Amino acid sequence: MIEGRVWRFGDDVDTDAIVPGKYLILSMPEIAAHAMEGVMPDFAELVRPGDVIVAGRNFGNGSSREVAARAILLLGVRAVIAESFARIFFRNCVNVGLAPIECPEAGLIEKGQRVRIDLVAGRVDIVETGKRLEAVPLPAEINAIVESGGLEGFLRHRAGRGTT
Repeated sequence: MIEGRVWRFGDDVDTDAIVPGKYLILSMPEIAAHAMEGVMPDFAELVRPGDVIVAGRNFGNGSSREVAARAILLLGVRAVIAESFARIFFRNCVNVGLAPIECPEAGLIEKGQRVRIDLVAGRVDIVETGKRLEAVPLPAEINAIVESGGLEGFLRHRAGRGTT
């Protein structure tokens, strides 16, 4: 279960808006300081650990840069809820341990509200209103990767158990 305060974004937020290319030469903490700068210049200063991004359609389209998902995660964002994701961004979120939640009714969630997310059941509850939204449940394997902190943590855990 994930619960956090919402930051709201629109449709077609691409990876260059999430992490502008001019910052890719910097270290990850410096890159994270510019996350979402293309759509909200002060986002990195205002976001707090545990917060959640909510967006419209096609979130994370554009380049395949995994650094976009990493930068959001490094700021403490626990999940991204969107009406839909660019396929490779969705997978990059999973790979780094950032929960991607596809929720067709994400447009009902407003900035500043708190949401409670059940990844397994595929539910997003808006705490203030009690409204329950249906989301696409994460398959058990994908949820295990996210809960392990990403693909590296998942593989380390499996290797430690002697499983391949």
